Amino acid sequence: MATAEITVLGAGAFGLSCAYEALRRGASVRVIDPHGVGAGSSGGVVGALAPHTPERWNPKKEFQFQSLIASRRFWPSVKETGGVSSGYGRTGRVQAVMDARQLTLAREREIQAQELWRGEAVWQVVDRAHVGDWAPDSPTGFWIFDDLSARLHPAQACAALAAAVRVLGGEILREGETSGAVIHASGWQGLQELNAAFGRAVGGGVKGQAVLLDFDARDAPQVYAQQLHIIPHADGTTAIGSTSEREFGSSDTTDYQVEALIERAMIAMPVLHGAREIQRWAGVRPRAKSRAPMVGPWPERAGHFIANGGFKIGFGMAPKVAQVLVDLILEGRDAIPEDFRVEASL
Repeated sequence: MATAEITVLGAGAFGLSCAYEALRRGASVRVIDPHGVGAGSSGGVVGALAPHTPERWNPKKEFQFQSLIASRRFWPSVKETGGVSSGYGRTGRVQAVMDARQLTLAREREIQAQELWRGEAVWQVVDRAHVGDWAPDSPTGFWIFDDLSARLHPAQACAALAAAVRVLGGEILREGETSGAVIHASGWQGLQELNAAFGRAVGGGVKGQAVLLDFDARDAPQVYAQQLHIIPHADGTTAIGSTSEREFGSSDTTDYQVEALIERAMIAMPVLHGAREIQRWAGVRPRAKSRAPMVGPWPERAGHFIANGGFKIGFGMAPKVAQVLVDLILEGRDAIPEDFRVEASL
């Protein structure tokens, strides 16, 4: 039997994960991205792999749950294959419970998580003794802790995937010819191309800005507070992000909104005061009209597939997106949720 050929257009989280999964199963893979590895929003600094709340369960939440569980094996496997670390760690997440209504809701979710997360992870209401000093202030004296949340460093994760792809014999090029099945995974610019192809808006870009600090809390959980993710990385840095800007000019420059991010982070976590800034980052994240990842065959374009729209949850969804899309291409098995299909955004 001839080796299946796959061309991946885009060297971000979805594209490289699909390439890695296909190579692992014996396909011949070429990745093409004129901008290089992790040049778009996948090359950022935040890397919060956080779940949806355990309630009103639906296929999207189940898919993300399965992907986060799969991440425990996926990212260590990528490191073992290519020798480069993504900075992945299942370190959990802490959130403050702000009032009595939130406390009631959090306790209800704690019970629901026992059923919906099936013993694979916990969502707990905890007190100060559990969270210690690494936690935002809580008026109720309680916090939510879940151990399903994980972290990685996005730019490092792209580098890790690229290394694994090359070790497995895949090509990563800035230009080249397509052959075989073609996976379109080119981020927000790819969504703009789809808008033109379909003659209607199926998605677009949302700019985000973030900051990386020289603050070592590498073994601590991530914190969600002041509508911010505060992510301690394995390399001794801590990321703060991010903004969500529907209207923007330059796609990759930072502005005054970064100062607001830093101010809110210092209010939430005063321990960060005085930490030196290492990097200010900006990029545009792809957001499909359906708000779910866009995965599956390109309608009426045989042999072409789409993996896009991983807005804010791209790295968390990537292992499962890669699995189901490669299942479809190589084995004809279709397990893509209806809400994820391209048609859901048309």
